[in-house]
Amino acid sequence: MEKQQDQDWLRLVDSIGNFLAPSMAKDHPNLPVVKAEGCYYYGADGVEYLDFTSGIAVENVGHRHPKVVEAIKDSVDHLVHGPSGVIIYESILKLAEELQAILPPKLDNFFFANSGTEAIEGGLKLAKYVTKRPYVISFTGCFHGRSMGALSVSTSKSKYRKHQQPSWLTYQLPYANPKDCPKGVDPEEFFPEKLERDVAALFNHQVDPEEVACMILEPIQGEGGYVIPPKAWLKKVREICDRHGILLIFDEVQTGFGRTGNWFAAQTFDVKPDIMAIAKGIAAGLPLSATVASKELMSQWPLGAHGTTFGGNPIACSAARASLDVIRSEKLMENANEMGAFARSRLQEMKEKYPVISDVRGIGLMIGIELQDVKTGEPSGAKVMEVLNKCLEKGVLFYLCGNSGEVIRMIPPLTISKEQINHGLDVLEEVLQTV
Repeated sequence: MEKQQDQDWLRLVDSIGNFLAPSMAKDHPNLPVVKAEGCYYYGADGVEYLDFTSGIAVENVGHRHPKVVEAIKDSVDHLVHGPSGVIIYESILKLAEELQAILPPKLDNFFFANSGTEAIEGGLKLAKYVTKRPYVISFTGCFHGRSMGALSVSTSKSKYRKHQQPSWLTYQLPYANPKDCPKGVDPEEFFPEKLERDVAALFNHQVDPEEVACMILEPIQGEGGYVIPPKAWLKKVREICDRHGILLIFDEVQTGFGRTGNWFAAQTFDVKPDIMAIAKGIAAGLPLSATVASKELMSQWPLGAHGTTFGGNPIACSAARASLDVIRSEKLMENANEMGAFARSRLQEMKEKYPVISDVRGIGLMIGIELQDVKTGEPSGAKVMEVLNKCLEKGVLFYLCGNSGEVIRMIPPLTISKEQINHGLDVLEEVLQTV
């Protein structure tokens, strides 16, 4: 009977375009799976796939962690839906209390929603409401979501904005990509000075700083290519915002919950934003996010200025609490630092052996492997797809990012072991030998 059911839904997979929009159904690699556990997907083809994607940085504690599953089942026995505000329930308040303990100081008030994009929308709306200023500044290469407000500050790929230019009033500044630093110059000195010049030009010629509500950025670029800026540059952004009364928003949707070896990248770089958007790894796969700010800011955002029906779902909040417990009790941030350093060391060795690798970069278990055309030296999305497909044939799932898809993302669950990393990188090296 189970075999017949598998065959029935696989028949639907073959005609997926009849059911799902191409924008939902055509991502890489569209792998039919029947189960996930720990660091593995189990395919409908009977193959076990080592997952180096974590469901795109969502399953930080691994797929279907027993503590998370138990929390979900217990929650279902009591309550399935809020909505928060009409009723109130234990899981949302206890989750907020626990988040206060792990976030930077005074980021202690929460508006819970369902996705990273919603958390970004909330942050932008909060900043504009509180400051009563119309404009927003974002940074080139950052990705913040695909709703119209989030899209207005997303510049990782121009295709996301094609035929749907958002109406929000935004300006862009260059992100600090260390690859753009002149040779022989310290990036920690070059990029803060460059930022001062870029900001001065923007404020002198395009927008008065007194009309700017906020600056928004990813402290480490995700979809834009896993770009890690100099710490001094982020501190300079903070300084400029303070100078002009501009609120600073960190998009920590992908960098949060242990991914960088700390709870959040704000702690990794020692830079505190005024508003933070968190999601992805928060609830081990259930839809949950939050716009986070101080009580002082949030208290200026009254009832009716923002709202939600499904945000802060009680089951998702229970899963999030269990996930936080797993990260703490199993020392997953320590594991992210240790396993990340080990993986980057092996990848650097590969870079020396295989010219197709142009760069290896990362913090914790957020690692980017950039590939190039060996003849031209140009970033190569085609090479990345070739490598990804061949790794998949050998049972290892990677994902891509970068402006032209030229970067392999390596973002395994934080529960990953050295043996599993070695296996995945052995497969990658086998493939690189053929590219």
